[in-house]
Amino acid sequence: MNRNYQLGLLYLVHLLMSADGVVDENETQALNSIKSKEGISESIFDEFKEAIRTKRGREIYQTGIEYMNRCTDEEKLRAFVILYKMSEVDGRVHVKEVRLLLYCIKVSGIEFDDVVAKASISSI
Repeated sequence: MNRNYQLGLLYLVHLLMSADGVVDENETQALNSIKSKEGISESIFDEFKEAIRTKRGREIYQTGIEYMNRCTDEEKLRAFVILYKMSEVDGRVHVKEVRLLLYCIKVSGIEFDDVVAKASISSI
């Protein structure tokens, strides 16, 4: 996967994890699984962690969307399926997670129905 995809995914996963105000242990484990499955190197992850240290929520969102908009539709769909599945990881889907997910999908030009369909046959 390309760098834009990996960084965009990390930024948006970070926002989703913190949307409800609590970062659950299951979410942390899911993030580690995502890093592994998506081939995200420690150098990319370290770059991401350093970048978000000084950014606020809106900046993190904007940067994540900018990275995603440099991706192919296939990569975007893959990322949003991961985000969709990630929203369920802690056992409850918070309204802020839903809003974030829907807005990200909309501004990226991906169909929500496509995300749901692909998520039903995918795992994190």
